[in-house]
Amino acid sequence: MKSANIILAILFLSLTHARAQSKEVLIFSPDHHIQVAVWSGREGEIHYQVKHHETIVIDSSMLGMELADVDMSHQLRFVAASDNRQVNDNYRMIYYKKSAVSYQANQRVLHYVNAKKAGIDIVFQVSNDAVAFKYLLTGKSAGMKQVLKENTVFNFPAGTTTWLQPMQVARSGWESVNPAYEEHYRTAVPVENVEANKTGWVYPALFKVKDSWVLLTEAAMDGNYCATRLLSSGTPGSFTVGFPDPKEVITGKGYLPQATLPFASPWRVITIGSLETIITSTAGTDLAMPAVIQNTSFVKPGKASWSWINSKDDFITYEEQLRYIDFAADMHWQYCLIDVDWDRKIGYERMQQLADYAKKKNVSLLLWYNSAGDWNTVKYTPKNLLLTHEGRMKEFARISKMGIKGVKIDFFAGDGQSVIQYYIDILKDAAANGLMVNFHGATLPRGWARTYPHLVTAEAVRGFENVTFGQGDADREAEICTMLPFTRNAFDPMDYTPMNLYKVQSYTQRKTSNAFQLALSVLFLSGIQHYAESPEGMAKVDPQVKTVLRELPSAWDDVKFLAGYPGKYVVLARRAGPKWYVAGINAQSGPQKVQVDLAAFGKTKGQLITEGNDAFSFNITNATSGQTVEMKPSGGFLMILE
Repeated sequence: MKSANIILAILFLSLTHARAQSKEVLIFSPDHHIQVAVWSGREGEIHYQVKHHETIVIDSSMLGMELADVDMSHQLRFVAASDNRQVNDNYRMIYYKKSAVSYQANQRVLHYVNAKKAGIDIVFQVSNDAVAFKYLLTGKSAGMKQVLKENTVFNFPAGTTTWLQPMQVARSGWESVNPAYEEHYRTAVPVENVEANKTGWVYPALFKVKDSWVLLTEAAMDGNYCATRLLSSGTPGSFTVGFPDPKEVITGKGYLPQATLPFASPWRVITIGSLETIITSTAGTDLAMPAVIQNTSFVKPGKASWSWINSKDDFITYEEQLRYIDFAADMHWQYCLIDVDWDRKIGYERMQQLADYAKKKNVSLLLWYNSAGDWNTVKYTPKNLLLTHEGRMKEFARISKMGIKGVKIDFFAGDGQSVIQYYIDILKDAAANGLMVNFHGATLPRGWARTYPHLVTAEAVRGFENVTFGQGDADREAEICTMLPFTRNAFDPMDYTPMNLYKVQSYTQRKTSNAFQLALSVLFLSGIQHYAESPEGMAKVDPQVKTVLRELPSAWDDVKFLAGYPGKYVVLARRAGPKWYVAGINAQSGPQKVQVDLAAFGKTKGQLITEGNDAFSFNITNATSGQTVEMKPSGGFLMILE
């Protein structure tokens, strides 16, 4: 009798559990290779699962958010799901991995209410290479709604491998400038060995589940929401969406998302497929908001000379900038960036003279600014000129009248909602004055290059300046550079400041070859590419290579992935018009061979640039059909196919 009662009890609980769960809602990619299932659990919580070719890449994971006045993650009742709607979007990018983008996805909207009839919708949009979802807080409210926490979870199966970069601790580091997305990636770590991390992991975060690759990021971030990061707990494979540190704010303002109803979270974007998918996907901009500025005639991609990377603070002088303007002119580069303390060491009057001189040389100037109020202790100037709309409009109008074409703004306070609003306010005021923008010491742009096309680049990377700061970074340069095309630079422009072709102008020794450095000029995407070479260094470069750099495109039309593995090596090709550029680098301790089939590009001949007899020379030959190229350790190559 006792055993019979136990069986009846188990049966009752099973039936109760089955009734408590809603029927699965399924969303498929157009090619049906990706499937999302969404259902409700016993406590009224929402769960989802993602499959790729029948492989579970995101296992049963929770969705929802907690507001200051209501919990929208538990005790929710499923109301309805919309029918499948096809989403089609065609758009153009001024600079990107592809100039013309076509996006197709299937969309379903799931409606939920709590006991008080307050509503939350979850919008799922599934394309052939990505799953995206966002929260919509519906209804009307007289007051401001504040989100305290997202209960968005990504549960990865056992056996997953991770490539993750730790988030820096707020208000830490030199002059309290962190976070700036400038740590080394932890490469190929089994998910079971990823430690608990309350500070978090930055986007994009890369995972490998069996034969499927997964890249997590977010897009369509507006000033109502904060930027987020991934948090890991003690549960292996479980990551949650985390909010910034409360210190990551504009002083006196907030870090949590807040707005009046209705309002939406950013898209949570899960790119899924092969490594080729990761390299060629446009998911990060597909889900971004379309351009909000109509006149983009002032947005002109290009290349820039830059003295600071070589001669640092003491040489932001009138005479040194003349040399770098002449350098840019000689290389047919469009810009020269003048960095910190220019207002004190050169001044506005003489800067006008430099701008006039540069104009005669067909070069335009870009100027550096300190973003900061009191959230860091950096002394560099100009400082505190951009904190208000009135201040920005006055300063931007002044330099725009001088002929300045863009600004590099440094040392931001992190990812809190008020800081994100500050970024956007700067972008709006810069656009009103016809100025391009480069954010440094900054957050990941998260698709802003589509929404604000004059955001031509952003740092958010442990860039080449660190190679000049310490030998440890110089030793690891090849490793981090082979990570970046699969992670940081997958969707967003990146100001790594690549390509030093002679010698680092510091006590460190560069360990990568000249061919490696040359390849970075094609591998890395940036609306304006700031090169880490000096006039003296370029004078020692082979004339044929200088010709390549004079003719190198400033924007690309298409991309192809040829071979690679994150942290080991990467070979890809970019097209501008009819010409293809194939670039590869190798971070391994041994050589890496790769075959380049010219016929796959519709070409029969080309130019191949590889390592010479030493790290500072080149070997230049003709490329042949079915060419096999061997990349030496810390080496690389560049092939130009016409």
